[in-house]
Amino acid sequence: MQISGESVVVTGGAGFIGSHIVNALVARGNRVTVIDNLTTGYREFIDTSPSVRFLEGDLLDQTFLDKSFAGVKFVFHLAANADIKDGLSHPRKDVEQNIVVTQNVLEAMRANGVKNIAFSSTGSVYGEPEIFPTPETCPFPVQTSLYATSKVSAEGLLSSYAGGYGFKAWIFRFVSMLGPRYTHGHVIDFWRKLRRDPTRLAVLGDGKQKKSYCHVEDCVSAIFTTIDKADKDDVNIYNIGRPDTLEVNESIRIISKTLGVTPTLEYSGGSRGWVGDSPMIMLDTTKLRALGWAPKYSLEDSIVATLKFLNDNAALVEKTR
Repeated sequence: MQISGESVVVTGGAGFIGSHIVNALVARGNRVTVIDNLTTGYREFIDTSPSVRFLEGDLLDQTFLDKSFAGVKFVFHLAANADIKDGLSHPRKDVEQNIVVTQNVLEAMRANGVKNIAFSSTGSVYGEPEIFPTPETCPFPVQTSLYATSKVSAEGLLSSYAGGYGFKAWIFRFVSMLGPRYTHGHVIDFWRKLRRDPTRLAVLGDGKQKKSYCHVEDCVSAIFTTIDKADKDDVNIYNIGRPDTLEVNESIRIISKTLGVTPTLEYSGGSRGWVGDSPMIMLDTTKLRALGWAPKYSLEDSIVATLKFLNDNAALVEKTR
């Protein structure tokens, strides 16, 4: 489906992945409405092009959403609560920010006759699968985190609206992303700890967890490759990731080398760092690669690029929110 030049909404467009989506849309000649409450997003990340308008607002406000979607042809729904580790501390947040908000977005689309939506899901929906690399057709197991549960529920809403109201949906199941504007995840956690004390590093888990990661620029190119080339189904589900994994200990080695530190490592939590943490995530991207996509950045390059951004923007990412 070709969407160049159309009017587009990006929820969470002041966030990490969302702001990169906005940049790509501007380059394609789209008129973009960014909607963000700036709880985790940054005003500084918002594209300042004349073709971009920013609306600060709450996606739980249906009236606000209905007005914001007027004249729109396509929605990128990136806004979400992505706090997996501490999900059990605030269980209602995942329900409200990831499930209720998604239905609000779908209802705003329905009220304005918008039929097309791209949605950021997660590879965590596969829980702890027995198949690696994990394909899109892998059966869903018992869910291990509230975040994953909320994303499964949101995917179900998209599928139901597609079947019931003639919507077309692109659902992207991501591994963790790295790169410029990164503000959430293990790299920033370790970076912050090592800034405070470069001699020691507390690590949740035994350091042997293996995860796949992907550079945000590779993620964005995958999203647009899929939207441009794969629209024959009402619901198009694609994994986005790399064909390799990185052990936490190896990630720590790269981070320590890049920062020029040699910390003593202090492990806690056993084979998983927290309740709901999956010790192995590796997605099968055969379906995506069949469209001609391939990642450009290695895992180490992605970590180094992330650290460069954090070092260059320390005052911004460490400011009081």
